[in-house]
Amino acid sequence: MRIKEESDGVSASRNHLVFAYYVTGHGFGHATRVVEVVRHLILAGHDVHVVTGAPDFVFTSEIQSPRLFIRKVLLDCGAVQADALTVDRLASLEKYSVTAVMPRASILETEVAWLNSIKADLVVSDVVPVACRAAADAGIRSVCVTNFSWDFIYAEYVMAAGNHHRSIVWEIAEDYSHCEFLIRLPGYCPMPAFRDVIDVPLVVRRLHRSRKEVRKELGIGEDVKLVILNFGGQPAGWKLKEEYLPSGWLCLVCGSDTQDLPPNFVKLAKDAYTPDLMAASDCMLGKIGYGTVSEALAYKLPFVFVRRDYFNEEPFLRNMLEYYQGGVEMIRRDLLTGHWKPYLERAISLKPCYEGGINGGEVAAQILQETAIGKNCTSDKLSGARRLRDAIILGYQLQRVPGRDIFIPEWYASAENELGISSGSPTYQKSENSSLMNSYTEDFEILHGDPQGFPDTIMFLKSLAELDAVSESERTPEKRQIRERKAAAGLFNWEEEIFVARAPGRLDVMGGIADYSGSLVLQLPIREACHVAVQRNHPSKHRLWNHALARQQAKGQGSTPVLEIVSYGSELSNRGPTFDMDLSDFMDGEQPMSYEKAKKYFARDPSQKWAAYVAGTILVLMTELGVRFENSISMLVSSAVPEGKGVSSSAAVEVASMSALAAAHGLSISARDLALLCQKVENHIVGAPCGVMDQMTSACGEANKLLAMVCQPAEIVGLVEIPSHIRFWGIDSGIRHSVGGADYGSVRIGAFMGRKMMKSIASSMLSQSLPSSSGENIDEYEDDGVELIEAEASLDYLCNLSPHRYEALYAKMLPESMLGETFLEKYADHNDSVTVIDPKRNYGVTAAAKHPIYENFRVKAFKALLTSATSDEQLTALGELLYQCHYSYSACGLGSDGTDRLAKLVQAMQHSKSDDGTLYGAKITGGGSGGTVCVVGRNCLRSSHQIIEIQQRYKKATGYLPFVFEGSSPGAGRFGHLKIRRHISSKLT
Repeated sequence: MRIKEESDGVSASRNHLVFAYYVTGHGFGHATRVVEVVRHLILAGHDVHVVTGAPDFVFTSEIQSPRLFIRKVLLDCGAVQADALTVDRLASLEKYSVTAVMPRASILETEVAWLNSIKADLVVSDVVPVACRAAADAGIRSVCVTNFSWDFIYAEYVMAAGNHHRSIVWEIAEDYSHCEFLIRLPGYCPMPAFRDVIDVPLVVRRLHRSRKEVRKELGIGEDVKLVILNFGGQPAGWKLKEEYLPSGWLCLVCGSDTQDLPPNFVKLAKDAYTPDLMAASDCMLGKIGYGTVSEALAYKLPFVFVRRDYFNEEPFLRNMLEYYQGGVEMIRRDLLTGHWKPYLERAISLKPCYEGGINGGEVAAQILQETAIGKNCTSDKLSGARRLRDAIILGYQLQRVPGRDIFIPEWYASAENELGISSGSPTYQKSENSSLMNSYTEDFEILHGDPQGFPDTIMFLKSLAELDAVSESERTPEKRQIRERKAAAGLFNWEEEIFVARAPGRLDVMGGIADYSGSLVLQLPIREACHVAVQRNHPSKHRLWNHALARQQAKGQGSTPVLEIVSYGSELSNRGPTFDMDLSDFMDGEQPMSYEKAKKYFARDPSQKWAAYVAGTILVLMTELGVRFENSISMLVSSAVPEGKGVSSSAAVEVASMSALAAAHGLSISARDLALLCQKVENHIVGAPCGVMDQMTSACGEANKLLAMVCQPAEIVGLVEIPSHIRFWGIDSGIRHSVGGADYGSVRIGAFMGRKMMKSIASSMLSQSLPSSSGENIDEYEDDGVELIEAEASLDYLCNLSPHRYEALYAKMLPESMLGETFLEKYADHNDSVTVIDPKRNYGVTAAAKHPIYENFRVKAFKALLTSATSDEQLTALGELLYQCHYSYSACGLGSDGTDRLAKLVQAMQHSKSDDGTLYGAKITGGGSGGTVCVVGRNCLRSSHQIIEIQQRYKKATGYLPFVFEGSSPGAGRFGHLKIRRHISSKLT
C-alpha cells in the first residue's frame, strides 16, 4: 500500500494520544529522522515518549514542548563500529546478546509495565525488535518506521561469526512479526519479517536558515567552494592535512575530537545543526547512512562517499543516491592518504535530480495517528507472516511475493541485483542463439585459441566489444549505465592484444570438507564459469583512472606500472567494483612482500578485499616462480559462478585470473601446478583455510566427468565417467555459505586436533604407557598390529586411518569437544599451517575428526558403485552415501535449515507412495553452513520434473526459488586461453 506524497498535515481526530517511540542505538541518523515524525505528532497535540540512548539535544534542539518525554534506555545496540568506517560483526552480535538477549525476560517485564503505566495508545519502533514483542505482551498495537531491519543486517554477520549465533536473527524476526505493519522509507532493504508495508516519502529535517545566512555567519563568501566532512567521527588515527583540499576550498568538520586542524578546515560544534550546513555547502564527504543520503538528496548536495564495511543497508541507499546523480564513490585508501581532489571536482560537476517528496515525517505521523485511533491502514489481503527460519538467514536473497510491492523503484531493483538476487554478471546469458555464436568474429580477430562455442564466452567477447560504446553522456536516470561497465570502458587499449581465460565453478559430489584431511574427492565442473580478460601495457601508454593518476602525480615518479581491476557483479556483500594499486606496492625492498603483509594489505579496506583473489595471483607468481611484472596490467573479471552458494566462486576467479595472467606474460604452467598456486592465494593472501579440490577441479576438470583426486596434497587419480543413466544436480538453498566463516574454520581445527590426539594416543600405546580402549596393552598385539600403531603414531593425513581402526582404538578416547587453551597446554600445536587456535573457543573434536575418516570410505565406495552394474540398488546405494555425508556435516555443526529442508524434500520425493521417485539422495556441499545441495538421480525427464517440484515446494515454504545447477563445462586447462585483437573496422563503425 502506498500513501500519497503530499498531505494536508496531521489533523487529530482524537485530541490526545500517547505514543511510545523506541529508537535504536545505531548512530544519530535514526534519532534525527525520529525527530521529524515526533515533531508532527506533538504539533497535532499528542504526547510522545521517546525511548533512546541518543543525547537529549538531538530532540530538544528541534522540539521544545512539554509533550515530549525522553526516557534514556538502550534496548538495541545496533552495529558496533570498530571505527568510523568499519563494523565489528562479531562484537555487534555479542553486544546485542548482552544488551537484548540475556536480559530479555526482565526487559519485557519492565517495558510492559512501563507501557501500561503511560497508557500508550501505540508503540512505534525505529527499529528496536523487542519493542514489538513488548507491545504485543501489553496488548498494544505496534508499527515500525524504518528503511532496514536488524534481522537483515545481522544475517550477514552470522555467516561470518558462526551459525551458533543464528538464534539471535530468528528471535529478532520473531519480534518484528508482532508488528502490525511497516512504514517503509525510501532507500529500503528487503525486510521479510514484516507482514504489510506502507511506503512514504523521504523523512528529512527542515532547514532553519538559508545558504546565504549560514555562509554569512561563517564568514564564507559565495566564491569559496565548501565541503562538509560528515563521518560521525573520524577514522581512527587519521590526521587531516591542508593539502587534502583543492586550492581555495574550505572544509567543515563534523564531530571531530581533534583540537588542531589545518587552516582550511573548520571544526563544527558537536550539536551543530547539520541540515543548514549541508544546504550551504557545495558537496559532502562522508559515509552513507539514511540521514546523510536523504538530506543530500533533499538539498541536492553532491555526496562523495566512502563505503562502510559489513553494513548491508548501504547498497540500497547508494544506488538511490547514484540513480539521482548525487553520488561519487571514493576509495578508502585515497580518503586516508588525502587524494581528494579528483573526487571533489567530479562531485561539483554533478547535477543531483531528486524531485520526490521530502515530507515523510508528516505523512508517517498521520498514518501513526490514524492507526492509534483504530483505523486499519493496511489491506488484509496480504497479511500473515512471510518469514521462516531459512529465509531469515539471508533475507536479502528472498524474492518478492508477487503483488506485495505495488511500486518497485529502479534504484531498488539495481541494489537488489547487486546483492546477488539475480545473476552476478551482466554479461552472462544461457543463450543458444546461433547468430550470436557466429557474431564474435565481427568484433575481434582470434589470434590464438578457440571459444569452443560456449555461449557465455561469446557473450563475454560481445560485452568487451560494446565497452567503448559506454559514454558519460548516456548516464541519465532514464538510461542508467552499470557503473562497473563505465569503469571497464576505460580499461583497455583497443589497439593492443587482450588475453581471455575461462574457469568453471564446481559441484562437490563427494568429498567436501574431507579434502584438507587427505580424502579422495569426486568433483564435477559446472556450466557456470568466470571469465577474465588481461592486457599488458607500457606504463607510459596505460590509461589511468583519475584518482590513480592523481596518486602517481603526487609521488612525482612519472609513469610506473599499475594494476587496475574491474569486477562485474562485485557489489555482493557491499564491495567496491574497482581496484587499483601500484605494482611496486607488492615489493618489500628487492623481494616480493610476504604473504602475511599482503593479507593485511588487502584486509585494510574490506570493501576491496575481494581484489585479493585476483591481484593475489600476481604476488604468488612473483614469490613462487620469480616472475617480475614490468608493465601495467588491466584486468576485467566477469563471473557467472554465484557467490555464497558453495560452488567455488572464489576458485573460479583465482584460476581464471592466473590463467589469463600467465597467458599474457608467456608463462607455461601446467593445470595442476596452477591449481596449487591458486590455493596459496586462497590460503595465505585471502586467508581462507580451504583444501585444494576447488582449484583443481576448476583448472583440471573435464566436462561431464567427475574429477577423482586424492588430496595428499593433490594427486589426480583419474576422470570418472558418469554412467548415462545417472545425473547430478545442484540446488541452491538461498542461505549464504562462507568458507571464511567461523564454523568451517573451527571444524577444520577440530579435525586437526583429533589427528594430533590420535597420534599421541598411538605413541603412548607404543610406549606401553596407556592401554587401548579395549583394555589391551601393546604387547598383546602381533607384529602387524604394532606396525599399524606405528603408522598411526606418525599419521600424515586423517583419511589414511580406516573407519574400523578408528572405532577399535580411538573413538572412545577422543573428547567430544575441547577448549583451545586446554589443547594448547597439552599438545602445543595442531600442526595446521592455515588455521590458528583461539584459546578461548571450544572446538568440537569427535564429530570433526570422525567425518573425514568415514567420508573417505564413502567416496571410495561411491566411486566403485559408479562402475557397477546398472540397477535401482546401485542408485539407492549412491543416494544413501550422499545422505550419510549430509548428516555427518550436521554432526560437525555445518548444517543449515535450508539445506536440511532440501534434503528432506528429496527424501519425500524418493519415498512418495503416490509418485515413482527417480531421485535417490542429497547432501550439503563444500564448506557447509548453507550453500548448495548435490542431488543424485536417474537421468530421465521425470527426474527433471521432480527437481522442478522441489524448487516450487521450497519456494512455497520459504519464499525463495532455488537456482538449479545442471550441466558441465571443461576446466581452465582444457579451455586454454584466447588471444584477441579488436578489428579496426568494427571499432570505426
